[in-house]
Amino acid sequence: MTENHEQLKTMLQDIEKWEKDQKSLWFWERIGRIPFMLLDKFTPKFIQDKMMTLVDEIGGFVQTGGRYLISEKAILNRFAKHSGVLDEDVSIETAASMPIAVMDEVAEDLRSSRKNIAAVQGASTGVGGIFTLAADIPLSLGLALKTLQEIALAYGYDPHEKEERYFIIKCLQFASSDVVGKKAILEDLTALNKSEANRQAFSQIQGWREVLMTYRDNYGWKKLFQMIPIAGIVFGAFINRSAIDEVAETGMMLYKKRRVLERLN
Repeated sequence: MTENHEQLKTMLQDIEKWEKDQKSLWFWERIGRIPFMLLDKFTPKFIQDKMMTLVDEIGGFVQTGGRYLISEKAILNRFAKHSGVLDEDVSIETAASMPIAVMDEVAEDLRSSRKNIAAVQGASTGVGGIFTLAADIPLSLGLALKTLQEIALAYGYDPHEKEERYFIIKCLQFASSDVVGKKAILEDLTALNKSEANRQAFSQIQGWREVLMTYRDNYGWKKLFQMIPIAGIVFGAFINRSAIDEVAETGMMLYKKRRVLERLN
């Protein structure tokens, strides 16, 4: 059985409390954005070039999905474990009609799994310090985009639709933004949820370079430790795991809010 009106209202209140908490920024997060501004001129050109190629990749993801699109079948099959529905009966439409508690369980499974993958990836790319950091940047972006697509499916939304890929970029921006950026993105998404006409707001997303710069700054001073050979294994594992955890949590909260509001309406 799906939720009643009071249960949905309680869920919405919990999400809005989480959103309010996101509007405060820890001191360490504030200073964490300083080093990359200072180190831009000292960063090796091959790493700067790698960052700039990601601008085109994000643009390609929004337009066509590029090489980041996932197969939904493996994700939807996870619903069988939590709901008792047969694997062959699970579709995106079926997932969209599931109780939100089941959606949460599937999303939490995915979040846990992707955090572990991120830790292994961070440790692997932390072996060679600054030289393997160049490989870590596109791998981290790819894992973040794929994780958000999986979260979308967990709440019954199809990431193959262009509109959902815009929403995914908004989630990525939110996870890597400062307080001012988070507030602006929440306002955009609130307007989007209030009116079908406001779905045109998706087409107004501009500046892939800005997305990448905030995504890079999200690593801040923490990533500096990954530039140290060998020691970067430990720091890389911890940093990547934390980053994907934050991205997954953002996706879960923002997609859950959409589903709750749709059911309330």
